[in-house]
Amino acid sequence: MSSGNPIGTGATTATVSTGNSGLAAKPVAATTAKRRSPLAHLLHALNQPLTGLQCSLELALAGPRRADDYIRILRAGVELTGRMRELVEAIRELTDMQEGRFAPKKTDGAGRTALTALLRETAADLLPVADAKNISLSLECEGEWEPNLDPHFVAVILFRLIDSAVALARGGTEIRLSARQNGAEILVTAGWEENAGESNAFSRPELGLLIAQAGWEQMGGVWDAARTGERRNCTARLAIQGRLQ
Repeated sequence: MSSGNPIGTGATTATVSTGNSGLAAKPVAATTAKRRSPLAHLLHALNQPLTGLQCSLELALAGPRRADDYIRILRAGVELTGRMRELVEAIRELTDMQEGRFAPKKTDGAGRTALTALLRETAADLLPVADAKNISLSLECEGEWEPNLDPHFVAVILFRLIDSAVALARGGTEIRLSARQNGAEILVTAGWEENAGESNAFSRPELGLLIAQAGWEQMGGVWDAARTGERRNCTARLAIQGRLQ
């Protein structure tokens, strides 16, 4: 791990970032019950590349063209097809969650893993990717909690969150991660700066955030996101025992 990315890995309480991170974001969208479901969101998103591919094929069939024109049209079609594959894969993951093929499972005491430990491990795994973009990861953890859930499922969600944050964050900036107890809840936050206007709502990292949100809500948690200018904050809440209302 690079010196520019100090992540605590040993102590029960590891505080790396300094000052008030300001990561507790206010919800910008409506509650989960009021907003479009992630699956419906992705199905709607498929319309754009499908329409683009259809237009490309119709353009190719419209009449005789030069060879370089056909190459350009084919390249556009390949790009659109790749986009659709990403969307279909995201739809498959969400469908697996909804139909129980990939869902949070209850575990006995021996199968539990501290959520903060999973957060540290996931951040450490993504350090090389962050270093390649000159992005610093700071992690602040307070306490250790062992939710009665499948640690593999939780790890996948955390990976999606941090991987997407690294992909979206502007080079040379810092991603701030934290986990702490807030009353009867566990609060996990992530905040980073990105180039405003450059994010595609259906890009790979945005799809990763959508899947992380769906997975967290599948565990009974609440996921809120806020964006202020170039600052993006994600706040995930989970009851230490039981489901959030």
